[in-house]
Amino acid sequence: MAHVRRFDHVGITVADLDAVTGFFVGLGLTVEGRAFVEGEFLETVCGIPDSRTEIVMLASPDGGARLELARFVRPESVPGSPTAMANELGLRNVSFEVDDVRAAVDWAAGEGYGLVGGIGEYEGAWRMAYVRGPEGIVVSLAERLG
Repeated sequence: MAHVRRFDHVGITVADLDAVTGFFVGLGLTVEGRAFVEGEFLETVCGIPDSRTEIVMLASPDGGARLELARFVRPESVPGSPTAMANELGLRNVSFEVDDVRAAVDWAAGEGYGLVGGIGEYEGAWRMAYVRGPEGIVVSLAERLG
C-alpha cells in the first residue's frame, strides 16, 4: 500500500520572512497566504513547547508543489550553515524549471545573489545553475533545452 498521495510542499525556516518571500515572489512564485501558528498543534508537530511561528505559503505558476517559509517568533531560530556546499548532508536546494536560466541568474545577480558555481549543460537536454539566495538558500534553476 502506498502512503503518499501527492507531493504537497517543502518547508524552509528563515530569519527574515519578508526578504526571503520577496526573493521567491521576484522569481515568479505567488503568495497563497500568510499566518501565525501557535498552540497545541504546533507544539505537538514540531516538538517545541511554547512555540509560535509565522508562515508564508507560496505557489508555483503551474499550481504544483508549494513552498512554505516559516519564521519562528519563539523560540529564536538556531543558525544553520548559510555557506553549505552540495556535499553537506541535509536539504541542499529548492529546484525550479525556468524558461531562461541566464535571465533568471541575471535577475538574481541584480538582487545581490550570485552563482554557487557556473551555468552547466547536461547532455544537450538541460541548462542548470545553482544560485545562493537569501539566508544561504540554494535555488536550482533548470532550463529544458530543445
